[in-house]
Amino acid sequence: MPFRLYFGDEDLMRCRFAVSPLWETQEAVRTLRRPDRHGYHTPWLRRIRKAAHELDLSLLWLLMPRRGHTPDLFGPQRTGPATTFEEEIAAMRATDPAVAREDLARALAATPGARESSRGRALLADPERAVHRLADALETAWHALVEPEWPRLRALLEADVAFHSRRLAEVGLGALLPELDRRLSWNGRTLTVDWAGEYERRLDGRGLVLMPSAFCWPDVVSGFEPPWQPVLVYPARGLGGLWAERGSDAGEALARLLGRGRAAVLCALTDPATTTALAHRLGLAPSSVSAHLTVLRDAGLLMSRRYGHQVLYERTPLGMALASGG
Repeated sequence: MPFRLYFGDEDLMRCRFAVSPLWETQEAVRTLRRPDRHGYHTPWLRRIRKAAHELDLSLLWLLMPRRGHTPDLFGPQRTGPATTFEEEIAAMRATDPAVAREDLARALAATPGARESSRGRALLADPERAVHRLADALETAWHALVEPEWPRLRALLEADVAFHSRRLAEVGLGALLPELDRRLSWNGRTLTVDWAGEYERRLDGRGLVLMPSAFCWPDVVSGFEPPWQPVLVYPARGLGGLWAERGSDAGEALARLLGRGRAAVLCALTDPATTTALAHRLGLAPSSVSAHLTVLRDAGLLMSRRYGHQVLYERTPLGMALASGG
């Protein structure tokens, strides 16, 4: 059974964008244990290394399987473009204990032995206390790992929302959804997500919240159960330039390694761009930029994807690490 979300007439009218600081916090915690995500976030990981070492995140990690259900408790609680962490964590603390217990049990079942462990049994025995312990852990992680960088992260997420809101107005929901990520497909009433998972849900008039994330790459995430709002989380545009610092000498070092033209192209890809856009940005001939892009892509520093009628290039984690001096 594939992963599918079924839309009714009302759902088509109730799709909107949101940003969730609580979601970014739990995904930042998850990223610490996901080396496959580190390429985009090497500068951030360097900055928070000491703070992360001082945190006890083991209880949160117990509920974050590599594959399978993560508690909906950790997801967006009050979705909107200006929702604050304080609002979301307060809503999390107010979760019905019976709902929380079922949610936690599903997450523990995704990791062999977790439900039978002493910590797993304690969480299920007193779900109200468990919610507050988990909220305390997420709040501590927010202050240590995410809040210092939130202005930068929020700017990235809000830029993504602004861009895709314009695209929604230009092409409509059906064309927009596959543009958010190449694993999404749309047939007029059903959104199918191409991944290794089994899930089906009718939205039943609640619509769908579309939410960019800085930390969820390379995953697309959905599957929130009632009473939580249906949400689809996708990697935000422009991750390649998220942690770029002005004044870095990485460009000169890359010029010595790759040649000045290729280094300029790699450093200019702070967000996904076409050959024409890069040529205009750099003042180079499109043919020259195209040749550099081909070499960089063949070397594993870039990847390309179709976006509507255009082909966009963006950095891979390796390319991001090189461009940022990581």
